[in-house]
Amino acid sequence: MKLPPILSLAVAGLLLLAQPAAAAELQVVSSGGFAPAYRALAPQFEQASGDTLKIGWGPSMGDTPNAVPVRLARGEKLDVVIMVGYALDDLIKQGKVLADSKVVLARSSIGVAVRAGAPKPDIGSAEAVKQALLAAKSIAYSDSASGVYIETEMFPRLGIAEQMATKARKIPATPVGEIVAKGEAELGFQQIAELKAVPGIDLVGPLPPELQQVTLYSAGIVAGSHDPAAARKLLDFLASPAAAPAIAATGLEPVATAR
Repeated sequence: MKLPPILSLAVAGLLLLAQPAAAAELQVVSSGGFAPAYRALAPQFEQASGDTLKIGWGPSMGDTPNAVPVRLARGEKLDVVIMVGYALDDLIKQGKVLADSKVVLARSSIGVAVRAGAPKPDIGSAEAVKQALLAAKSIAYSDSASGVYIETEMFPRLGIAEQMATKARKIPATPVGEIVAKGEAELGFQQIAELKAVPGIDLVGPLPPELQQVTLYSAGIVAGSHDPAAARKLLDFLASPAAAPAIAATGLEPVATAR
C-alpha cells in the first residue's frame, strides 16, 4: 500500500532516528510557547531513537528561577534549549549555546483569551483592540516575548500606555490562561499555542495583522552538552517534516526543513 506523502516523510524521518546507536539521556528545557508541541513529539523521538529526554520548563527571558538564561547562569547542566529565537541569539553571543546548532522550529502569533463563556470582544482591528482594552477591568500578559512586545510597543502605539499601567499586569512564570480562567483577568494576551493548552478559557482569536508580532521559536545545543551528537539528532527531528503535523496542531506554524 502506498503511503500518503506526509506520512511517508514522517515514517522515513522516524526510521532514520531508529538506526542503532548508544542510548543517550538529554536534559532539555523548553519555553512555554513550544511546550504543547514538545509534549506531543518527545515520546515519538524517544520511541524511535531509544534516547531518554528529561524536560524542564522555563521562560526564554526574565529573572525567574526557571528562566533559561538564569538556569544557564547558575551552571545547570543542559543539552538542548527551545526558546524564543532572539533570546537564543543572545545566548549564542554569550557563548552559552553553539552557534552552528541553531534551528528555527516554528512561527507563533499572539492571541487574546477570555474566561470560558464570557463575551468575546471585537479584536478585528487595531481600534477595536484599543476599545476592548479600555473597556476591560483587568488585563494579563506574559513575562516573555509576547508580553514584552505588548507592554513596550503595542500599548504605546495604541496611545493607552498610561491607562494600562493601572489595570494591566505582567504574569511571571504562570500561564496567562490560568489567570484568565480563575477570573483574575478579564482579557489575557499570550502566544496562541500557550493559550490553547489551558482549559477554562475561550480563545477570542489572534491580534489583527496591524498589531500582530510573530515570534520565531528556535532550538540550540548548549555549550558543554555531554552528548552533542544525540542533541543534534533531537534538533534534526524537531525541525523535520516528520514533526510538522504535531507542531501545527498546537497552533504554531512549523518551519520544517528537509533533513
